Amino acid sequence: MSSRVPRWLRVLLPAALILIWLAGAAVGGPYFGRVEEVSTNDQTLYLPESADASVVQQKLSEFTDSEAIPAVVVFVGEEELSEQQLGVIAASMERAGELPVVAGDVSPPIPSEDGLAAQAFVPLDTSADTGEAVTLLGDTLREGQPEGVEVHVTGPAGFAADLGAAFAGIDGLLLAVALAAVFIILIIVYRSFLLPIAVLSTSLFALCVALLSVWWLAKADVLLLSGQTQGILFILVIGAATDYSLLYVARYREELRHTQDKWEATFRALRGSLEPILASGGTVIAGLLCLLLSDLKSNSTLGPVAAIGIIFAMASALTFLPAVLFALGRAAFWPRRPVYDPEAPEGAAATDGPWAWVARQVKRSPRAIWITTTVILAFGALGATQLQASGVPQSELVLGGSEARTGQEKLGEHFPGGSGSPVYVLAEQSRTAEVARAMWANGEIGSVTVTATDSPTGTAPVDEEGQIQSPFGPGPAPEPTIVDGRVLLQGTLASAADSTAAEESVRELRTALEDVEGETMVGGVTATSIDTNDTAIDDRNLIIPIVLLVILFILMLLLRSVLAPVLLVLTTVLSFGTAMGVAALVFNGILGFPGADPAVPLYGFVFLVALGIDYNIFLMTRVREESLSHGTRPGILRGLTITGGVITSAGIVLAATFAALSVIPILFLVQLAFIVAFGVLLDTFVVRTLLVPALSYDIGPKIWWPSKLSRQQTQEESAETVSV
Repeated sequence: MSSRVPRWLRVLLPAALILIWLAGAAVGGPYFGRVEEVSTNDQTLYLPESADASVVQQKLSEFTDSEAIPAVVVFVGEEELSEQQLGVIAASMERAGELPVVAGDVSPPIPSEDGLAAQAFVPLDTSADTGEAVTLLGDTLREGQPEGVEVHVTGPAGFAADLGAAFAGIDGLLLAVALAAVFIILIIVYRSFLLPIAVLSTSLFALCVALLSVWWLAKADVLLLSGQTQGILFILVIGAATDYSLLYVARYREELRHTQDKWEATFRALRGSLEPILASGGTVIAGLLCLLLSDLKSNSTLGPVAAIGIIFAMASALTFLPAVLFALGRAAFWPRRPVYDPEAPEGAAATDGPWAWVARQVKRSPRAIWITTTVILAFGALGATQLQASGVPQSELVLGGSEARTGQEKLGEHFPGGSGSPVYVLAEQSRTAEVARAMWANGEIGSVTVTATDSPTGTAPVDEEGQIQSPFGPGPAPEPTIVDGRVLLQGTLASAADSTAAEESVRELRTALEDVEGETMVGGVTATSIDTNDTAIDDRNLIIPIVLLVILFILMLLLRSVLAPVLLVLTTVLSFGTAMGVAALVFNGILGFPGADPAVPLYGFVFLVALGIDYNIFLMTRVREESLSHGTRPGILRGLTITGGVITSAGIVLAATFAALSVIPILFLVQLAFIVAFGVLLDTFVVRTLLVPALSYDIGPKIWWPSKLSRQQTQEESAETVSV
């Protein structure tokens, strides 16, 4: 091969590839600081447009002429608030109304029945940064307050600000922790300085170009980008690109021992790495694209976003890294340069070392090993039924301290818990009274109003008989606002809008409204949470089986077998179940988490199955290659020994990168970080190292059924001799 390639092309092609990736990274790098321009964390936008909560949310602006995000301000005194203190609070609210981030009239302070607190409502401009707006509002209201009066900003605006602050570390902290962890691991693995830099550059360049592509697609509204999706994209690209790089580096080092010419070594390393890397990446992409079947946009858009990241991870590992290593040659491995030794045995089938020892144990007691590991994993998987993945309150999404959470707690102590986050009901105007009576009949709803633009307060109370009243006592009742023959009613919940009691109340209300003629739709914070959780559960039940079938089909094509892919998928699913069981124990018993989002098992499954299959692909493609020359059982032991180091290193790197997600104080990401990191380590050190080799060795050539390889017995295998 090397003799047929002109010398000028050997220089020009690698140089061109390096320059192309450098240019892509130079253009894409600055977009790390611009992601917030095209991303959103509004949960309502994740729902299908046909969902009740989505329709109601879209119609709100037509009734209120405002798209402001409401903030609820709670003033709490150590003792009963005096008239003087209430006057100071009222004056501070007037000052707050003049702030540029306020998008409408602020309400006067409303004292609680116990006199210990007051609440007020402030509409914040959605075009302003919510976090900055909430901070400015809080600072303004605290200025000049009497001693002993606490001020807390909560409600939808407060919780949105908390989420924004939590995701603020993605561009800096998350990326720095992930890259630092990978760099340290690579230094330990390679005991080299140049090689870790080359591998890390491969990952970082892939991420820059992937982010550039995703940013413009989000800008064009082709994709929906959120802080959660952004964090997963960063971690997935760094981890996957590093894994593919490790596989190529191992093959390149191997070829340098048998080939003096580095161009020939590069060509052979690419030929040996291409199939497993493409198969591995293709499996992950196929699993991720199954998320397109989700009705939740947060899931369906993650699929293509992450798939784009994997594509660039593969491309970088198969183009940029080979070009850089070709340019550096053996110097890339300094000070442990691979020595040219054409007499050295093929691969890494040495008779010493930890992986040769593991291979000998597999050869000695295959059945005992795979049965024992299966029983242990199955026992761990039993705990998966204890994972509470039916949703968590909005106030618990952010870990650590939260002013919005504290404010909601204070609000619940002195006012109805649902203040500031009402239940919205969109109903036909002719059915206003019936709908109002149904709302009053709900035990959790303490007050009902209807939107009325000619009312000074913007709403008018509706009594238990369904009659609209004047907001200021006796007098003519204002006319409700009517849009397309429909009115908008609001109900204040007695419990916090994200509580279990509120969810049960809204479900009961929806059931009761089914008896009212005409179309009624229920929206608001609670309804959005219900619709999101229900949709996520439906998605989980639909997508998980499809992901399994897709991955099984890919493995069958790759391994030219039926039995081996089935067993590989079953072992990976068993590993996933164990990871979920251990996660349930840690989340419930050790960390005391309030539950988990329904999407946590789905994301964990997609990543663990797709990425766990990666290591089985790395192993079994090499096993098949060795089996063609040495027979199945010797091929299994040789493949285990040869791939042991690279797969273990890849698993540790991927686990470390996903563990880095836990630096972002979002409950969903912390839980996903643990599940994937633990599951990857389980796959690496138990499933791929013991279970799969031992099971395959015990079955023997039939593992390749129905291919011809399952019926072939080489002389080496018949004698069951193997050099490991």
